[in-house]
Amino acid sequence: MEDKKRLIKILFLTFFKIGAFTFGGGLAMIPLIQREIAEKRKWITEDELLDMLVIAESTPGPVAINVATFVGYRVCGFWGALFATVGIVLPSFVVIVLISGILQAFEDSRVAQYAFFGIRAGVLALILRALFTMIQKSQRNAFSYALIFGAFLATGIFGVNVLLVMLACAVLGTGYTFFTARRMEK
Repeated sequence: MEDKKRLIKILFLTFFKIGAFTFGGGLAMIPLIQREIAEKRKWITEDELLDMLVIAESTPGPVAINVATFVGYRVCGFWGALFATVGIVLPSFVVIVLISGILQAFEDSRVAQYAFFGIRAGVLALILRALFTMIQKSQRNAFSYALIFGAFLATGIFGVNVLLVMLACAVLGTGYTFFTARRMEK
C-alpha cells in the first residue's frame, strides 16, 4: 500500500512538472510526456504511447490530459488516473487564475506580442519534433504515406473537418489492415 501511495505521488509530480514547464497546449507537451513517461520512467513503451496518442486525439478533451489519464490508470488504476490528471491540469489552472486579471493590461504591449510570437515559434518546433519521432515509430509503407499526405491535404489545404478526416483515416486504416491480413493468410 505504501508503494502505491508513493507511485501515485510520483505520477502527480511527474505530470505536474510536465504541465508546469510546457507552453503551447497539449501537442507541445507530447515531447516531454514521451521523454518522462516512455524513456525515463518506462511506465509505457514508445508503441503504447503512440497508441495512446491516437486514442487521446480521437476522444473528447485535450490530448495531454487524456494521455495523463490513460497513463495514470495504466500505472496505478483509478487513483493514478485522478492524480495524473490533476497534476497536469493544476499548473495551467493556477497560472490562468493568477494572470487573468492583468492580461488585458499587456494586451497592446509590443513586448508581450513579441514574446508570444517567440513562444509560438518554440511550440511549433516542439510539435514538429514530436511529429518526426512518431513518424519514425510508425509503419512505413506507401499506404501510410498516402494516408498522411491525403489527411494533410484534406485538413490543411481544403479545410475538411478534422473529425471527418480522422474518421476516414480510421476506416481506411482498418480496411487496409484487414485486407493485408487476409491477403497474407492466402
